[in-house]
Amino acid sequence: MSSTSNLTKSEIREWWSDKRDHYNVGLILSGIIAFVLYVIVGVNLIMPYDEDFDITLFIIIFQGISYLIVIGFANLFYSLGVTHDLNYNRENTNDFRKNLFNLGFWFSVSLPFLAPLWLLISYILEFY
Repeated sequence: MSSTSNLTKSEIREWWSDKRDHYNVGLILSGIIAFVLYVIVGVNLIMPYDEDFDITLFIIIFQGISYLIVIGFANLFYSLGVTHDLNYNRENTNDFRKNLFNLGFWFSVSLPFLAPLWLLISYILEFY
């Protein structure tokens, strides 16, 4: 059984605030890696069969700006973690808080990988 942490509401908010940089670095790295995988899959699997597939400077800039907007929305959802912690962590345990953070973090950093996965599945269904 988890022991209580005796953190006040302001200390809980500060705990979440301290973790936000880690969360954002994870989002940025996963976005970059996912885009690299998207390019690898696209160039090696899609481009030989589909002349319309291309990666231009415009596409790179557009996706970069779009991803920054998505990171902004992800941070709004990150703020729900604080609210959820304050409302549902009735025993004020660190285990609950850490598990909630880890669940949100790994879910968020896995989402960008849906793009290269979708491209790979498209290749398999269309060209394989």
